Amino acid sequence: MITRTLLAMTAGGLLAACQPAIPDSGNINTGRGVGFGDGSFEAERRARDAALANDSIDSAIAAATPAPADGSPEATAAETARVLAATRPGGASNGLGNDAATNSGVTPVNASPSNPPPAAVNAAGISNENNFDAVSGQRSIQDDAARVAANRAQYQVVQPEALPERRNVGPNIVAYALQADQSLGQQIYSRIGFNKARKFERACAQYSHADQAQIAFLEAGGPDKDRLGMDPDGDGFACDWDPTPFRRAAQG
Repeated sequence: MITRTLLAMTAGGLLAACQPAIPDSGNINTGRGVGFGDGSFEAERRARDAALANDSIDSAIAAATPAPADGSPEATAAETARVLAATRPGGASNGLGNDAATNSGVTPVNASPSNPPPAAVNAAGISNENNFDAVSGQRSIQDDAARVAANRAQYQVVQPEALPERRNVGPNIVAYALQADQSLGQQIYSRIGFNKARKFERACAQYSHADQAQIAFLEAGGPDKDRLGMDPDGDGFACDWDPTPFRRAAQG
């Protein structure tokens, strides 16, 4: 029993020795935590307070300047003076300046509910016709009445006239499409001859649109006759002209 107790105590001591050491959380005396004893937190806090208080740039830089290692008042004052000298015009070698020396010299206006709203400026090209106050200052009701009367005086009334008579400019393919009962490819007329396919290609190649070919076909004696070889299948439609679109338009 004693042996087991000694073994347990020995094992516990070995496990405790293997545990990693807990790092120091800061100054034992003050208990301020990590980062509170090296001066960085105090420098950041002073810079934030200076910015919130809207201090000058000199005060903000002075507050943000970290204290020297020795922490003496003399060293702190010397470091602050060095930073301020570097930020003034001609200071050190950076050529930085303040607002009055290198910028406009106008103190920035901080946003505040008490600030007056900016003046509303009417952009060029935007009409004020819907603003009664703006329009009333430019012209009166009598001026508008005179302008309306001047516009009416310039009106020109054109009397309707009869439509001119349609001159006969050739076969009407729309009327032909509505009068013909056969469908596309249905042979109605007899076509006799040799090399009909070659004649068809040569004749139809002269027209950029099938409507033009159909007009020429009807002018040359079609659909009964096909002297030009434009209707080899005998359906009465030249160069694959299709009457279907005209028939659908008429049917609504």
